[in-house]
Amino acid sequence: MHLKSCAQLLAGLILATPAPAQTPAVPAKPKSTVATKPAATYDRALLKPALLKDQAPETYQVKFDTTRGEFTITVTRAWAPLGADRFYNLVKHHYFDNARFFRVLPNFVVQFGLSANPAVNTAWEKATIKDDPRNQSNKRGSLVFATAGPNTRTTQLFINLKDNGPSLDAQGFTPFGQVDGDGMKVVEMLYDQYGESAGMDQENISKGGENFIATHWPKLDTIKSATLIGASAAAPAKPASKPAASTKPAAKPAATPAKPQQ
Repeated sequence: MHLKSCAQLLAGLILATPAPAQTPAVPAKPKSTVATKPAATYDRALLKPALLKDQAPETYQVKFDTTRGEFTITVTRAWAPLGADRFYNLVKHHYFDNARFFRVLPNFVVQFGLSANPAVNTAWEKATIKDDPRNQSNKRGSLVFATAGPNTRTTQLFINLKDNGPSLDAQGFTPFGQVDGDGMKVVEMLYDQYGESAGMDQENISKGGENFIATHWPKLDTIKSATLIGASAAAPAKPASKPAASTKPAAKPAATPAKPQQ
């Protein structure tokens, strides 16, 4: 989710998961029935990432309304404070609305976090946050920021479709939320027949936004909206705390198959 040069992106797509998980044969899933139009407007506050520093509640919920249905994620700030705060600010200002799930690999991950609006992607390209020490495993249904190396998290995230702890935990991928209840039934329905094709073209998706992705990968499912729900939706925001001195960089990725990479 951090927009690097094409060469860097391709080099980073070496993931710590068994090779078979990247190209499994999967049955075709029903096509999305909801047409998505390019996002015409967005919250102008998203053009100034440095100002979006509100501290998230200790726990909060986010409802995703997608072209496959709805699911909710519960975030626990103590798991990864910096990541939870970043996600909170993005959702609060509707960053994810109308964005696509651009990388869906069966039995591995669902990745998203490139805005439908090119100007917003440009603004967040270098808005990195430091790593959080990992204290939760990359189990099925966990929400995690993708990285392009130590201390490079920006806006891209992934949901683990299986227990990826054995391959991703040692690389510093830090879960901070979990899909609730039966929500994974919706997540597992997201269109996955493009494989790595869209995920390998993140630079052009970032620059072209929804218009580009709709032309090249029109069947990818869309986040119609991602909104704070419950008490957190009305809770007054507080200034985010400074990173703890104990924050440590993520471990270097192992030289194996592709991982969630920005």
